[in-house]
Amino acid sequence: MENPWTAAARFLGIGWFIVVCIVGGVFGGRWVGQQLGNEVFFSLLGLVLGVMLAGYGVYESYSLLKKSEEKEKEEK
Repeated sequence: MENPWTAAARFLGIGWFIVVCIVGGVFGGRWVGQQLGNEVFFSLLGLVLGVMLAGYGVYESYSLLKKSEEKEKEEK
C-alpha cells in the first residue's frame, strides 16, 4: 500500500501540471496573438492545445500508476 503523503504529492503534481498547461497555453496564445494581431483566435488555440496537453499528461500519469500497481501485485 502506498504512503498517503506520496499519493497526495502525486495528485498535487498532476494538478499543477494541468494548471500550467492550460494557463500557459492561454497566455502563450495571447502573446502570439498580440504579435500577429489576432489575439482572440490564438488565445483560444492556446487554450485548446493546453487542454489537450493536460489530458495527455493525465492519461500518461494514470498509465504509469496502473503499471506500478500491476507490478506491485505481481511481486506479492
